[in-house]
Amino acid sequence: MSTRHKRNTSFGRLVVPALSLSLISYFAYHAWSGRYGIESMRKLADETVRLEFELAAIKMRRHELEAKVMLLRDGSIERDMLDEQARNILNLAKPGDFVILR
Repeated sequence: MSTRHKRNTSFGRLVVPALSLSLISYFAYHAWSGRYGIESMRKLADETVRLEFELAAIKMRRHELEAKVMLLRDGSIERDMLDEQARNILNLAKPGDFVILR
């Protein structure tokens, strides 16, 4: 019966730890900077806050426009609103009005 003997080399002892280290570093890199990583989640949170502020501003503008529409909707147009719209559309002013150009 014959037995084979293996040589103990330092290369053989470093293969498994080197592969493990490379695998761990790969996953750590992608956990930090990957598509769903920590850095991306921070950017998404910042974007969420920015979009919430933008949504609040748009909602406020919408409520202002709805209030103006309600003044015109109920059948009795307010004189001030009619006068303002006519002046804007026709680009006219009364003789005693001050005109500020922007």
